[in-house]
Amino acid sequence: MDTINKQKILNDPIYGFITIPNSLIYDLIQHPYFQRLRRISQMGLSYLVYPGAHHTRFHHALGCMHIMQKAVEVLRFKNISISQEEEDALYIAILLHDIGHGPFSHAMEHSIVENVNHEEISMLFMNKLNQEFEGKLSLAIKIFKGDYHRKFMLQLISSQLDMDRMDYLKRDSFYTGVAEGNINSDRLIQMLNVVDDVLVLEEKGIYSIEKFLMARRLMYWQAYLHKTSLVAELILTKILKRAKFLTQNGTILESSKPFQFFLNTKVELENFDDETLLKFSQLDDFDIISAIKAWQFNDDFILSSLSKMIINRDLLKIKLSSDKFPVEVIQNLINQFSEQNNISKEDTNYFIFKGKIKNQAYSKIAEPIRILKKDKTIEDIVEASDQLNLKALSKPVTKYYICYPKQLQ
Repeated sequence: MDTINKQKILNDPIYGFITIPNSLIYDLIQHPYFQRLRRISQMGLSYLVYPGAHHTRFHHALGCMHIMQKAVEVLRFKNISISQEEEDALYIAILLHDIGHGPFSHAMEHSIVENVNHEEISMLFMNKLNQEFEGKLSLAIKIFKGDYHRKFMLQLISSQLDMDRMDYLKRDSFYTGVAEGNINSDRLIQMLNVVDDVLVLEEKGIYSIEKFLMARRLMYWQAYLHKTSLVAELILTKILKRAKFLTQNGTILESSKPFQFFLNTKVELENFDDETLLKFSQLDDFDIISAIKAWQFNDDFILSSLSKMIINRDLLKIKLSSDKFPVEVIQNLINQFSEQNNISKEDTNYFIFKGKIKNQAYSKIAEPIRILKKDKTIEDIVEASDQLNLKALSKPVTKYYICYPKQLQ
């Protein structure tokens, strides 16, 4: 048998060359479960706002692994012992942290699979891969679940300043062109340290952390919660809900076999078995988009109208406000639309709805970002920083929205 050269390098527009550290990681990347991430957009429908935002979760996962390699290097340089097994486990855990994302992630979580979030599906994928790879992912899974005694390892994967956030802020700002999100991840990684098995950042890096938190806040308002991206994702959720409703009431809709399965089946965590996981692994953005392309010509007024909105980027109007919208405003829109289109008040919910969004760059409830001061004491970034705006950044900001068809005023 030919031995394949598994010491590959990949070219990344952000970091330059990314090295695949060993053959196990190479085999994981080659696995169909992981290759699927090439067909899952990192930012959902944001390309309707930022035409460049077509990068994928595959891209992001490799970027996270790359900066995890840098982090391990820095920590070892500072005499933090990390064994070969722990190092591999960190790479595997960060590489697979998002493997459970479905097409257009968040829209799927609220419509196609019932209350099963992507973290839980990631865990199912990791367990399945662990069987296939004869237990070689066991330590990675232990770290990922927070069961490993060296707490800092989980913090590198999932915390308020983890490799995941460092990569997606830098990557998303690059591909959207939203310069405010560009952070200095190199500087942040150089400042990492570990005290009593807990991740800390040296005081010298405090301004880079402030910049990171500020970038996160701005990226949320300008990109992730941009009102056009938001309304597009909400419409997509409504399309999927309508498709599921129609399918379960006997209408046969044109769609791929895996997609058909999820439209027909009520999928919850309890019945998410190997067969369901296999079907889920065959689902990506292309299934959804090609179905919506077909559905724009469907006889169902609701399904076809909503599908056309996404395909032609002719979306609902969305208004944001710091205050709740009065009930009578919504009632008025519902009455108008129901009469104009001869549909029931209940069905107008597909076109007229309200909700709220929350943006919090730094949470005081979650585990803090800890600063290691020169006198060796440790302080929460909010206390350590002389920036008043960090106090403001830890306050959640809520905005209310209302969506309705453009022809209504």
